[in-house]
Amino acid sequence: MKILMVCLGNICRSPLAEGILQHKAQQEGLTWTIDSAGTNGYHVGEQPHRLSQKVALLNGIDISHQRARRFTAADFKQFDKIYAMAEDVVAEMQRIARKDFDAAKVELLMNELHPGKNRDVPDPWYGTEPGYHEVYAMIDQACDKIIEKYRIMNDESPMSK
Repeated sequence: MKILMVCLGNICRSPLAEGILQHKAQQEGLTWTIDSAGTNGYHVGEQPHRLSQKVALLNGIDISHQRARRFTAADFKQFDKIYAMAEDVVAEMQRIARKDFDAAKVELLMNELHPGKNRDVPDPWYGTEPGYHEVYAMIDQACDKIIEKYRIMNDESPMSK
């Protein structure tokens, strides 16, 4: 399973999602590839936002090694599933990928918790630390659902042996 998490700048929400899902997959013994990207290039090469790093670390996850990168059309060929943090992110992914956009691979992350509701993960960028904790909790719950959903289909899962 290859999963990509996408937000706008790839420094707040999607690095948290990458770190949380990677952590959960490892705990389950799943050898999934999990990455993250942003639809704009403002932060390429930067570490995740200091508050994203802090909140992740408070939850036992180190995301300091991650570096922001820009989402590209080629990501549709590389990944099995692409989770967007918000509807505006999906629109930007469509603009970037053009003819390579594959709607069957794209889902809003919060639809894992609230199917068909199309809820966004709020962008904590302009807020204070409590907003990062709220975003972490939302993403954490959605990642539990992803593990539950795709673990069954994964041959490497201890549950399928």
